[in-house]
Amino acid sequence: MRLALGLCALLATPALAVQPDEVLADPALEARARALSQNLRCLVCRNENIDDSNADLARDLRLLVRERLVAGDTDAEALDFIVERYGEYVLLTPTTGGSNIILWLAGPALLLGGAGLALATLRRRKSAPDAPLTPDEQARLAEILRD
Repeated sequence: MRLALGLCALLATPALAVQPDEVLADPALEARARALSQNLRCLVCRNENIDDSNADLARDLRLLVRERLVAGDTDAEALDFIVERYGEYVLLTPTTGGSNIILWLAGPALLLGGAGLALATLRRRKSAPDAPLTPDEQARLAEILRD
């Protein structure tokens, strides 16, 4: 029974799309390539890294990462090359510099602005005196309560 559960647990793990012919002979380079691949988005799939994607473009990106590492690039140089070629969208975690700072700050700014607006509305509502009903409103209310 335990063996069956263990096998089911192994089968439930996500399968990597890296093909055996893509794996580098040097384990250190392969480990670096896998680490870089985890941070690169498949441009065909939605929010899936290139290691988990079976798309042809993801395979091309995996091969390109390995090609750059074999050529002697550092991790940063390999990422810079890929970002230069495919754009910053290829990164699963975009940078916080440049024009992206607007995107990073927009969420918290809108949250704080909304909280401020809600607080101001509550304070205004709390401080506004309740006006008494006009005779017409009182008559209408009495009519509604009778029905």
